[in-house]
Formats: sequence, structure tokens, C-alpha cells
Amino acid sequence: MAWLTGKKLILLGEDGGVSEQALEACLAASGAEVVFSASEECPD
Repeated sequence: MAWLTGKKLILLGEDGGVSEQALEACLAASGAEVVFSASEECPD
């Protein structure tokens, strides 16, 4: 994802069961800088 190189990202939540930490790691590996990351567990 070369278009993310050098971009600053804010991650909110999780996506389809993919954890916040996994999303952050993948996006950081693509060259983006994650400046804020947060998620909230929803009650059942």
C-alpha cells in the first residue's frame, strides 16, 4: 500500500474480528504512522 507511506493515521475500532493491534501492525508495516489507536468492546 504505497499510498499510505508517510501518512498519519487514526484507528478507531476493529474490523470484522481483526484486532486493533493487528490492524495497527499491518498499517505501520505499510509505511504509515499510527498516531492514535482505540477500540471499545461492545457488551453482548
